[in-house]
Amino acid sequence: MASVMEDPTLERHFKGHKDVVSCADFSPNNKQLATGSCDKNLMIWNLTPKARAFRFVGHTDIITGVHFSPNGSLVASSSRDQTVRLWTPSIKGESTVFKAHTASVRSVQFSSDGQRLVTASDDKSVKVWGVERKKFLYSLNRHTNWVRCARFSPDGRLVASCGDDRTVRLWDTSSRQCINIFTDYGGSATFVDFNSSGTCIASSGADNTLKIWDIRTNKLIQHYIVHSGGVNCFSFHPSGNYLISGSSDSTMKILDLLEGRLIYTLHGHKGPVLAVAFSRDGDLFASGGADSQVLMWKTNFDSLNYKVLLSRHRKRVTPDPPPHLMDIYPRSHHRHSAQNGTVEDVRSHDSATSRRDQPISSLGWTHTRPREEEDEDQHERLPGGMTTSREEHSGIPSSLNSTLENIVQQLDILTQTVAVLEERLTLTEDKLRTCLDNQVLLLQQTQQIDGSDQEAEGQSL
Repeated sequence: MASVMEDPTLERHFKGHKDVVSCADFSPNNKQLATGSCDKNLMIWNLTPKARAFRFVGHTDIITGVHFSPNGSLVASSSRDQTVRLWTPSIKGESTVFKAHTASVRSVQFSSDGQRLVTASDDKSVKVWGVERKKFLYSLNRHTNWVRCARFSPDGRLVASCGDDRTVRLWDTSSRQCINIFTDYGGSATFVDFNSSGTCIASSGADNTLKIWDIRTNKLIQHYIVHSGGVNCFSFHPSGNYLISGSSDSTMKILDLLEGRLIYTLHGHKGPVLAVAFSRDGDLFASGGADSQVLMWKTNFDSLNYKVLLSRHRKRVTPDPPPHLMDIYPRSHHRHSAQNGTVEDVRSHDSATSRRDQPISSLGWTHTRPREEEDEDQHERLPGGMTTSREEHSGIPSSLNSTLENIVQQLDILTQTVAVLEERLTLTEDKLRTCLDNQVLLLQQTQQIDGSDQEAEGQSL
């Protein structure tokens, strides 16, 4: 691998934000880069040299998350103003506002089909939204403190979330239940995401760590302590072989996940790095930080043509066997031990500082068994080459199956009813708050009128 490896280089430098850059995401066609900032503005940078950038104004507080829809026609942003906005990334800058959270919204992401959004909030909830109807769908409530980040799995069947309760939680989107909890953090869990195949999740922590878990076996398979400050964000390379992280120690680190070691340390920001993101084809990555800078880097370190690789990847029916809920459903909770301006285009060929460290973890990715073996395991051989499924030998009466299906349907109806009641409760709270504010204003006006009447009586006497 060393023979094809070249150092990453700083490609461009964007200036336009007036405060901390908190989030970044590339468009699917790699022609635009979206960034959010503490200056309350969303910037869409057109990557064509000397092209104008679009500045979108609408949020009333810090923007915390940004994400392009799979077809690139929409951009979602989250903010501390308790809202999520859907923008059209054009000069018009039109937006639709989503509101159901009762505290700051920390992250936002589209599902792979573009039909749903998932958000994380300081109100201790994860919420899922319908994009087409522009409405809140349901909440996932089990966190006991602020939720920092929430992400869909590639197939949309799972959601991973993390927060200040020092846990990473895995949710089933069909049953809307928490199906696993990963602990063992010395501080807040700051960021979480799935790898491209959906078989593993990575999480970062304020305790300077990066951890990768195999959700099929519920095991910690890689554990990195390469930063000297809290890890704020990370991004998987589309190949799944590399990961870049940003930290409060002002550096970015690139990890080779196949060899389990640190391969590059990048210096470019003055102050904490709060946002990193690979482009969809892996050729570029962007970073943003407390110095208000947005940097775009050329990857270089792997010469494989990932556009061709990813196109082949999509043609396969299933890139990797998706995680099965029966495989990952925990028997018990367990701990894992292991400790509107013009873009300024500045081209540079400064090489990144590289480090060839010893392997940090000898644990590589776990490989799935061939599908043929799994199919054989699911059936028993009979004389004459015939096969029969295990279910036929289970002895479960069809009437019991029918009863169980009815129970599941009733539970789905109950869950939907709870979601509707929760939405109505939120609306009632807003109306009650408005009524209380109006009452306070009326009381103040009444007191002012009484005071003026008393003054008038005193003067007449």
